Amino acid sequence: MKFGDFVKIKSLQTAAGFRDNLQRLGLAMPCDDIVGSGPTSPLGAELKVGPFTIGNRFAIQPMEGWDGELDGKPSPNTIRRWRNFGLSGAKMIWGGEAVAVRHDGRANPNQLTMTADNQASIAALRETLVAAHREAMGDDRGLVIGLQLTHSGRFCKPNDHGRMEPSILYRHPILDRKFHLKPDVHVFTDGEIHALIDDYVVAARRAWDCGYQFVDLKHCHGYLGHEFLSARSRPGEFGGSLENRTRFLRNLVAGIRAEVPDMEMGVRLSALDFVPFKPDPNHDVPDELGAGVPDDYAQLLPYQFGFGTDQNAPVGADLAETRAFLEVVRSLGIKLVNITLGSPYYNPHVTRPALYPPSDGYQPPEDPLIGVMRHLETVRDLKRAFPDLAFMGSGYTYLQEFLPNVAQAVVREGWTDMVGLGRMVLAYPDLPADVLAGRPMQRKRLCRTFSDCTTGPRNGMVSGCYPLDAHYKKSPQMVKLTQIKKAAKLA
Repeated sequence: MKFGDFVKIKSLQTAAGFRDNLQRLGLAMPCDDIVGSGPTSPLGAELKVGPFTIGNRFAIQPMEGWDGELDGKPSPNTIRRWRNFGLSGAKMIWGGEAVAVRHDGRANPNQLTMTADNQASIAALRETLVAAHREAMGDDRGLVIGLQLTHSGRFCKPNDHGRMEPSILYRHPILDRKFHLKPDVHVFTDGEIHALIDDYVVAARRAWDCGYQFVDLKHCHGYLGHEFLSARSRPGEFGGSLENRTRFLRNLVAGIRAEVPDMEMGVRLSALDFVPFKPDPNHDVPDELGAGVPDDYAQLLPYQFGFGTDQNAPVGADLAETRAFLEVVRSLGIKLVNITLGSPYYNPHVTRPALYPPSDGYQPPEDPLIGVMRHLETVRDLKRAFPDLAFMGSGYTYLQEFLPNVAQAVVREGWTDMVGLGRMVLAYPDLPADVLAGRPMQRKRLCRTFSDCTTGPRNGMVSGCYPLDAHYKKSPQMVKLTQIKKAAKLA
């Protein structure tokens, strides 16, 4: 199937028409005709998890901010985004944002950093969100807010000079070449990992003092926590066996529990990964990126550099180690699990199904609905294996008009416990509130997955929905973004 064959979601007028398209694609995706409202509806129902009673099933994903200040404090743009998270009506704010535990771990020079100097301003972000939520929903009952803690590992870019400053766990034969890593790139020693765990513990203590109810120990999207899980070739106590590759998580949990006994924890996990993709080098259509194709892995079989990956065919999944990891998560007393897939840096169609690629990406190699189904099925299968864990799913934005119909169906059928929204709330933050109140969807505000919210930050611009949010659409950076996209097509 080629790009031009994909049916645009907005052309499908009814849930029946959407299901007909799913049938054409061979996808058994649940989709309800009528979406309920109020606390008796599947999406409006409470969810009890450990000490929490979460007021509904909508959740906000932790989106990495590119709009903080250079010192790691929130900017007015950051505060505006968090206010919108509160206005959304979602009762689970999963991490709010990826916050670096120290300066060198930032993925961009405008990422928030949990330092002593920044603690008060990160606390104020939470207060802004709570106040907005009360404004939108009348009170803050059932609202649960966490903070995602991270170190960006091989994707670190902490300083405002435009260069990556990676710190890795092992040499990756494809990613090292793809991202031009030098022979002398910094490789973490075991001692440095132990020191980093101490930094996480300090950051968790600060998050607790700020009023956050849990911290997310990020293990996704190719960042450091995720890289531990594929560090089979690493020697020492943090590589090789699965026991060693999960030592980082186990030590994090032990350290945080010792310092902040009442702090709850969650894990956002890339449950499966594929080999890195690249634009088809044989693509010959002018002014258009090529479709994504797998990078050359023939000489790397069995493929040892992914997690949840079929080692003999690394464009497919093998969830055996994913299930083993979740056994560790369960043994640690962690109940909150947020499932995502792949990495937006090297296989974005897996992570964020979209019709239009970012400027440094490739055309979708499959109908994006196939990617959405991969997300839904992965969470479904893991939920069946671990019914005692509370799962939050990802990948819903591409559903657009039919997001509520599918979200309600998968919650009703027990495929997931919570529905996580990312890009959609940049374009249409109050979608959950509209759905829960039974108000009609505002179609003009729906994210159409133009990927400008990725292209902009990848080129040093702030986070936001440039096509639909007037705050960004009317900004000077919109002109720059248009120029960047045009140049990418001509490259």
